[in-house]
Amino acid sequence: MNLDPAAYRDLLLALLPELVLTGWALVLLLFVAWRHQTVRDLRMAGWLTLLGLLSTAVAIWWLWWNRAAIRGGVAMIAADDFRWVADWVFVGAAALTVLVSFAYLEREKLLAPEYYVLLVFGTLGMLLMAAGADLMVIFLGLELMSVAVYVLAGIDRRRARSAEAALKYFLLGAFASGFLLYGIALVYGATGSTNLGLIGGQISVTGRPSTMLLVGIALLIVGFGFKIAAVPFHMWAPDVYDGAPTPVTGFMATGVKAAAFAALFRVLYQAFAHIPAWHDILYWLAIVTMIGGNFFALGQRSVKRMLAYSSVAHAGYLLVAVSAGGAAGTSAFLVYIVAYTLMTVGAFAVLAAKGRSGESDVTIDDLSGLATRRPWMSFALAICMLSLLGFPGTVGFIGKWYILIAATSGGQNLLAAILVLTSVVSAGYYLPVIMAMYMKPEPIEGAHVDARLDRWARAAVTAVVVGILLFGVWPNRLFDLARAAGASVVSEGATAAEPSSGAKPVIGK
Repeated sequence: MNLDPAAYRDLLLALLPELVLTGWALVLLLFVAWRHQTVRDLRMAGWLTLLGLLSTAVAIWWLWWNRAAIRGGVAMIAADDFRWVADWVFVGAAALTVLVSFAYLEREKLLAPEYYVLLVFGTLGMLLMAAGADLMVIFLGLELMSVAVYVLAGIDRRRARSAEAALKYFLLGAFASGFLLYGIALVYGATGSTNLGLIGGQISVTGRPSTMLLVGIALLIVGFGFKIAAVPFHMWAPDVYDGAPTPVTGFMATGVKAAAFAALFRVLYQAFAHIPAWHDILYWLAIVTMIGGNFFALGQRSVKRMLAYSSVAHAGYLLVAVSAGGAAGTSAFLVYIVAYTLMTVGAFAVLAAKGRSGESDVTIDDLSGLATRRPWMSFALAICMLSLLGFPGTVGFIGKWYILIAATSGGQNLLAAILVLTSVVSAGYYLPVIMAMYMKPEPIEGAHVDARLDRWARAAVTAVVVGILLFGVWPNRLFDLARAAGASVVSEGATAAEPSSGAKPVIGK
């Protein structure tokens, strides 16, 4: 199905998932304004959110099934397999977060149906980021997502730690957005366009980029570096992840990171594919992020802070895929982001069931003897930890293996070696969690009596565990989707790099 961006009907079809989710967001706003006082109202808002996410997933599937693609003319919206796969990751992460949130919000007495409205708007921003073929669309999606997540991080207004997390995230997030917007301004000044395809075409004609353009690219990377929590732009992540409600932390660690990486991929490979300078930046950024994230995590006893620093390390692994580039790197990124979403949401879901008041005080020793009292929870958390480690038979192993292939085939053997070595280091903080659950007695009698998953959280964790193990032993379908998606965004970048006959390069000097 070919879509002409100049035709109003085709443009609406290209934006169908976003329009569907926007409609449900408006319905949720009306419902929350009407019903917002009881636990029943909170539950109904959650079910409406799930219905909206399901409708959006159907719209994404319909466009993917009909092979929707933008043809003819310069578009601000992309329609390719890369977008559809990324959209499914965002919607899946949001749906799992909703299932985990039902019992959590009631237990913590957070009777705020607005929580689900913010979750929907955050997901809508992610969809726009993956769909953006123009820097302004990407920036609008980024801000929509960020503002919603700022509020979600501080939605528990009774806890000072939650308010601190929201304030830190807002201040540093606004600071990062300033870098990003300034970078967009410089790129526009150097090329006369914010459209990724036109920028790529003009750069390919001009050849040597101007200093203004290089500075703009550097500022864009700094802005995205904050959003993906790459070292040294990661300083906000531990405190924000620690202070936010645990389901929100899981959503931030997966959906927000995936959306930022998806936008980064599209920007670099469709607009700046002919500029080698950013490869060196990402190369060293990946190295320091992998090393820093893993060694910072080694010193943590709080499970939540350990997972926060762990997410920094995994950002380094994903940066290896970005640095590898090409169809192989893009495919590896998609495989790993699916794996990372499953295992991270599962880990935070179990942590949410174990702790109270934000779960900041749950240490590794507090999990001692959990397997005796709660064998299913222990098994689920152990599978998530092993997958995060990259243990064979799990999707985490498949994802890291795919990134290693992309890195070595691209001649980046040092990155591949550091990925393997830092994965070995990560055993120092993942395996103690499993050892505490299975090899140590309960710290006190009945320590884990209150630790339980409700039926919807149990369904979410079951889906996560099944996905981790299924894709770990049978990843063929995931590979096929990732290869098609990787080829689509790379081929678009190659096409965009060829300027049309009427395009006049205006690279600044």
